[in-house]
Amino acid sequence: MIPRLKISYDKNIISKLMGKLSLKNKHEVPKIKKIILNMGLGEDGSDGKKLKACADDMGLIAGQKPVITKFKKSISNFKTRKGSNAGVKVTLRSFKMYEFIDRLVNIALPRIKDFRGLSSRGIDSSNNFSFGVKEHIIFPEVNFDKVDKIRGMDITIVTTSKTKEGTLELLKEFNFPITNKKN
Repeated sequence: MIPRLKISYDKNIISKLMGKLSLKNKHEVPKIKKIILNMGLGEDGSDGKKLKACADDMGLIAGQKPVITKFKKSISNFKTRKGSNAGVKVTLRSFKMYEFIDRLVNIALPRIKDFRGLSSRGIDSSNNFSFGVKEHIIFPEVNFDKVDKIRGMDITIVTTSKTKEGTLELLKEFNFPITNKKN
């Protein structure tokens, strides 16, 4: 079954963005390529039970099995060893990506305590949007009672946009609560 955000993108958002960004070809309209979810473990990476619990939580949030990431270098100040576990990561594409955006915008972000919107400064030089979430328990899939430790996670939305304005307009059309004020 096709997600409702994908249908909305194809029918409504493309035409709105063509007007706002003054584009002539619908293939020039920016779109979301993939979403990357990352959860670093820090000192808990060496503990097998905590690693499995994190991987299970990330699997529930994303809807697919996460990959365990490893450290590439040994850095003594951070107490890391090359090849040891660093965290868990998931890359979402296609229908799962649209379903995740729907759950993120409509369910998870409104559950954040004292939430005032996402900063528009989260757009990098490649016109991708990144932001962090301090508590992974904002997602309703995670059982609050079974969580041993509340962890943060990074969310990166990779777009095909050529400009920062294009990325910003694309995310606003997907109902992301983005604020323009400077902190």
